[in-house]
Amino acid sequence: MKKPEPSLFAPPESAQPLAARMRPRTLDEFLGQEQLLGPGKALGELIKRGEVGSMIFWGPPGSGKTTLALLLAQYTDREFVPFSAVTEGVPRVREVIHEAEERLAQHGRRTILFCDEIHRFNKAQQDAFLPHVERGTIALIGATTENPSFEITGALLSRTRVFVLEPLTEAHVRTLIGRALADEARGLGKLRLTLEEDALALLAREADGDARRALQALEAAAEYVTGSQPPQRGTPSPPPAARGPLAQESPVASAAPTVITAAVIADALQRRFARYDKGGEEHYNLISALHKAMRGSDPDGALYWLARMIDGGEDPLYIARRVIRAASEDVGLADPRALTVALAAKDTVHFLGQPEGELALAEAVVYVATAPKSNRVYEAWGRALEAAREHPAEGVPLHIRNAPTKLMKELGYGAGYEYAHAVPEAYTPQEYLPPVLRGTKFYEPTQFGFEKDVAKRIEWWEGLKKRAKDAG
Repeated sequence: MKKPEPSLFAPPESAQPLAARMRPRTLDEFLGQEQLLGPGKALGELIKRGEVGSMIFWGPPGSGKTTLALLLAQYTDREFVPFSAVTEGVPRVREVIHEAEERLAQHGRRTILFCDEIHRFNKAQQDAFLPHVERGTIALIGATTENPSFEITGALLSRTRVFVLEPLTEAHVRTLIGRALADEARGLGKLRLTLEEDALALLAREADGDARRALQALEAAAEYVTGSQPPQRGTPSPPPAARGPLAQESPVASAAPTVITAAVIADALQRRFARYDKGGEEHYNLISALHKAMRGSDPDGALYWLARMIDGGEDPLYIARRVIRAASEDVGLADPRALTVALAAKDTVHFLGQPEGELALAEAVVYVATAPKSNRVYEAWGRALEAAREHPAEGVPLHIRNAPTKLMKELGYGAGYEYAHAVPEAYTPQEYLPPVLRGTKFYEPTQFGFEKDVAKRIEWWEGLKKRAKDAG
């Protein structure tokens, strides 16, 4: 099959968005991912040796997945074939494979098939790659923002290497912005723009490590201050210095740089959407972070993760269930009121709904986070379950069996049972475990919070039991 010619209607580079124009052309220009590309790191070494196998790039938006795949093809002299799991399907995969086979047979040139958003393919569609990856017809590079463990088939994972990309740091974003402002060929250099320090700091922070988002916001701000795009309703007017002569004449004719303020950047950024997927990995990451912050007695961290989940649209009753779990697992009897507060928060959310019920959740989260901690009941329950499974048929000691019939009494049921309330201390030193488990300690209280009092009671009862044993 003949290789398709480039479209005559493809936009020239000057018409492309700033983020596309500023895409790194060499590894030296590539920002971030030092953990993959630094000296001695796996991916960097593969590129240097010209070895490219099939791999998965897993990382957040704007971290460089597509760019890295392009650079891999460039540095290893492979044909780069882009493919979108959103808009294309298995028939297109077959076409690409056929083209790759012809290219290899006729020209000896190998192919990289770059599958963007590979997690959008279902399991059967992903299996279409398997035989061709195994034969080496193509080197598959899949890009995904979702955890491959959940979204990629085990068979495909076993035939690929997974590389995890991290969000860009604020320092990386600052460098990226500086390049875009200075580059006259591909960037905004001809416009003679400069950012206030507050504007630069805001953009670097609010980009959330996403290079594309940072450049899109910068481009929108540049269009506004140069007058090439009318301000939207509610957009603050730029200061006179920022408007200058650029609204009337060519940017090149301006003697002084045009200043982009923090207010303009804030408007260009608009509202950031919470990075949260109620059905994916981030759902479990955030609920785990909330629970661990409560367990770690960090009310500020717990409140932040609670707010992230609520703002991301999580069901507040799901969160309430985890707070209740933390109250019983991590606070336990160190403060029994924690469970009461957590249950009350669940009832309040159910009764009031949102947003009114959210405050009760916040109260419960703070209470659990600041309560004394003990997981001794949690551990005791685990040991008791283990003992029950190891000794599943032990009989109940006769003296604590119920004896509702004459026959049962004649058989010794209930014989020797001592009623605790019949003695002044309301405690009788008798055994309640089967003989094989006597002396076993499942629950051992801590010296924190309410459990300190519980420990004193148990110690006193043990003393009574010892005196009774010595006396007998």
